[in-house]
Amino acid sequence: MQEIGHWIDGKLVAGTSGRTSDVFNPATGEVQGRLALATPAELDAAIRSAAEAQLKWGATNPQRRARVMMKFADLINRDMDKLAELVSREHGKTLPDARGDVQRGLEVVEVCMGAPAMLKGEYTDSAGPGIDLYSMRQPLGVVAGITPFNFPAMIPLWKMAPAISAGNAMILKPSERCPSTSLYLAQLIQEAGLPDGVLQVVNGDKEIVDALLDHETIQAIGFVGSTPIAQYIYGRAATNGKRAQCFGGAKNHMIIMPDADLDKAADALIGAGFGAAGERCMAISVAVPVGEATADALIERLVPRIEKLKVGPYTAGEDVDFGPVITSASAERIRGLISSGVDQGAKLVVDGRDFRLQGYEKGFFVGPTLFDNVTREMEIYKQEIFGPVLSQVRAATYEDALNLVIDNEYGNGTAIFTADGDTARDFVSRVNVGMVGVNFPIPVPLSYYSFGGWKKSAFGDLNQYGPDAFRFYTKTKTVTARWFSGIKEGASLNFKAMD
Repeated sequence: MQEIGHWIDGKLVAGTSGRTSDVFNPATGEVQGRLALATPAELDAAIRSAAEAQLKWGATNPQRRARVMMKFADLINRDMDKLAELVSREHGKTLPDARGDVQRGLEVVEVCMGAPAMLKGEYTDSAGPGIDLYSMRQPLGVVAGITPFNFPAMIPLWKMAPAISAGNAMILKPSERCPSTSLYLAQLIQEAGLPDGVLQVVNGDKEIVDALLDHETIQAIGFVGSTPIAQYIYGRAATNGKRAQCFGGAKNHMIIMPDADLDKAADALIGAGFGAAGERCMAISVAVPVGEATADALIERLVPRIEKLKVGPYTAGEDVDFGPVITSASAERIRGLISSGVDQGAKLVVDGRDFRLQGYEKGFFVGPTLFDNVTREMEIYKQEIFGPVLSQVRAATYEDALNLVIDNEYGNGTAIFTADGDTARDFVSRVNVGMVGVNFPIPVPLSYYSFGGWKKSAFGDLNQYGPDAFRFYTKTKTVTARWFSGIKEGASLNFKAMD
């Protein structure tokens, strides 16, 4: 049984609280590790240490901080396979998918090599008589990241790389279900030259989350998870005067127009709907074909593709398409939602509820599931299932399909498949969703842009990674400097223009 602790002051340490949480192997259902849950006192000690380390780190010039990111990227590439193994072992996703998890985080680290350019201020010479005006971006101090189970490498890297390269110290609280990847990344960034204490990984549950939200030293909180928790964290952080960017749930639609290449659309839906067992906030969970003929033809293409999907543990080889969901409770919730869809009148085309894998009967597996004739009122439409379930909602017209997306309470991602440029441009212009794909099913922006949804998918003004991350993790100081240079002027009590 592996005992998993924390990363404090540059080393792995055991917990002292006596409280633990089980870490499961989702494929077997067996407990593979015991995670120490920190106390508020342990967290406070880590924060105080981080605050001390940040003073020197924040005063280190941005180019030297960027060199740490350069070395960190090299080490992530060196240990890519080991990191992917850690992700797969605790999450259950396939090794190719786990490598993608690491790779998309690595790309943010690579952008952070350009931190000196991101942190430049502005300068105006001679804004008034003998007056120069300039601004600078300075780190906030100690910030925190609270990350989810479904991307154990990518999202911790999305949080830590911009925060640290901007000169902050970070307290990272990863998911209790998948903690080991964050601990290994902490070791790699220390090997890259990060001073002790600048990154602390503190494992815990809601008690530690609340302690982070209430701690006066923490200046900002970054969170990814469900919408109710995102809203809770955003509200409590704001009440305590902290910056917060909190990303929540999703219900992502893909519209398929009659002129679309239906084979390509079906392939896209298979990958976007069932990859990682549907445990992605950018998964396509709703297919919206326009017209009955399009819907019928799409179902005909989806069924044989779904029936060929191979479900199994990541150890079975790289031809496995997807693995288990994260917990037994998640599997039962997904099966319950599938049953509710049947009860509420949806047509169950492919049923994954009874999927069992020989030798892995206790694993948390749910087979791929396909519904047709789903309507807005059904629970399988209203809820984020976060499992391998694809629902087809038939739309009579393009406007009906567009309004389905516009009216949904979530606004993370959406896509349209069409051969018509005018339709695509209209969709991109009118849809009220943060990330939009055109003939591209999972429109996660590259790392030099920014990731973020709208509506109940996100709380806060700034997005993750890219330029927004550097704005979020720094504060602007503006300086008005005057050099008299022979100017003679008496005292004035008036508030006047510089010129």
